[in-house]
Amino acid sequence: MGPRRIEVLRGISMEVRRSEAVFLVGASGAGKTTLLYTLAGLERPEDGTVDFEGQRLYSGSSRAQASIRNTQMGFVFQSYFLLPELTALENVMLPGMIGGSTKESAAEESLRAVGLGERLQHLPAELSGGEQQRVAIARALVNDPAIVFADEPTGNLDSKTGDAIMDLLLSLARERKKTLLVVTHDPRLAILGDRQLHIADGKLEQSQSV
Repeated sequence: MGPRRIEVLRGISMEVRRSEAVFLVGASGAGKTTLLYTLAGLERPEDGTVDFEGQRLYSGSSRAQASIRNTQMGFVFQSYFLLPELTALENVMLPGMIGGSTKESAAEESLRAVGLGERLQHLPAELSGGEQQRVAIARALVNDPAIVFADEPTGNLDSKTGDAIMDLLLSLARERKKTLLVVTHDPRLAILGDRQLHIADGKLEQSQSV
C-alpha cells in the first residue's frame, strides 16, 4: 500500500478584489493557512489554478514565481521571521536585497510608517513582540506590493497588542490601497475586514460581507 492521500482543500473557487481586506476564518486545521499559501504562490496545488494580476501564478518557472512574490506580494507571519543577526532596518531591506535593489531610504520610511523610526538599529532580541511584528509589516510593505498576505499576524501577541497590530495593518493597507488577505481564528478581528470567508474541512462554506 502507498501513502495515504490527504486532501486539505476541496473544490474552492474564490475571487479577491483589488484593495479589498478579506479574512479567512475557521477552526484550527480547517485549511486556512494552506489556502493562503496556495494563493500566495508558496504551495502548489495538485489541481486547479491561481490567477494573479492576469497571470497563471504556477505556470511560470520557479524563478518567475519568486520574482512575483518578491515584487508584488508582501508577507506577515505569526512568528515574525526576522533574522536575529540583522537590525530592524536591515531586516526591512531584505526584499530589496533579494531583488537586487537595496533602498535604505525606503526601508527607513517603511519603519517610520509603523512607528519604529527610533528603533532602526535595534536587533530583534531588543524589540518587544509587538515591535517585531511592526518590523515584519514594514518589510511586507517596503516593495510597494499589490497584495499583503498575513497568516495569524496576532497569534503570538496579547489581545491589546494584537488589536493594535491589526489596526495598524488595516490602516496602512487601506491608506495605500493594498489588497489584504488575513488568516485568523479570532472572530473579533475578522469583522474588521471588508469580507469574511469561512472555511471548514477544506471547503469554503460561506462568504460574508461586513
